This record gives sequence, structure tokens and C-alpha cells, in this order.
Amino acid sequence: MPIINLRSQYPHLSEDIFMEISDPIFEVYDHSRKQINNYDRRARYHRAFYSLDVGDGIETHAVSRVPSPEELWMRKLEKEQLREALEHLPPEQSRRIYAYFMLGMKMVGIARIEGVSRTSVSQSIRSGLKNLKRYFKQTEME
Repeated sequence: MPIINLRSQYPHLSEDIFMEISDPIFEVYDHSRKQINNYDRRARYHRAFYSLDVGDGIETHAVSRVPSPEELWMRKLEKEQLREALEHLPPEQSRRIYAYFMLGMKMVGIARIEGVSRTSVSQSIRSGLKNLKRYFKQTEME
């Protein structure tokens, strides 16, 4: 009767454990082990390694779900409302909020482009957000 090492199948084991198994079970075990090795060899030969960390969109496609028509419509309405609210702000606040939140720019980058200090950009964005909050509260009451 053949003897197998269970540690080769269960890597979490800290020590070798040898087990004697019957011939028919060993044939099935050996056949499946050969199939797994052949599959691994073919995958390596054809470079068929897939990782969700590659950044080619596989992860996004696998994880994300398709939004419903209602969700798409709500997003469109929210964008329109936000655009309208930004138009009610002073141009400086509107421009800085758009650059910071929509374009993803950092305050330092916005300050460098506009030739002002980072503090003035920060204060402008903060006051613009307060104005937006006030605007949305007013439109909610109407």
C-alpha cells in the first residue's frame, strides 16, 4: 500500500504526517495530482495568469453592477442640480470647488495655477461649501 505525506496537500500543517492509503484511492489521488500539474504547466506556458490587481478593468467589470435606468436618471438630475447650485456661487468659489471636487486637483495645485496662497483656496472652498449648503436648504423649502 502506498504512503503519502499529508503536508504536501495541506501546507498549513507544521510537521510531516505520513498516511497509508489503499491502491484504488491512490490511483484517484495520483490521477488528480497529475491533472493539476498539467493544468499549471499549460497555464504557465500560455502565460494565462489573471490577477485583479493588473489594472486592466477586469476587477471593475467583475465587481461593478450595471446601474438601473432610475439610478442613471437620478444621477443626471443630481448633476444638473449641482451645476445650477454652482452657478449661484461667486465665480472664484465655483471654479475652486469644481477643480477640487470634480477634477480631483489638490489645493496646492489650484493655488499655484491661480497664483494665490493655499490658505485662501482652502477658505474659499470652505465658504463655497457653506453657501452650497445654504442654497440647497433654501431650494428645499420652496
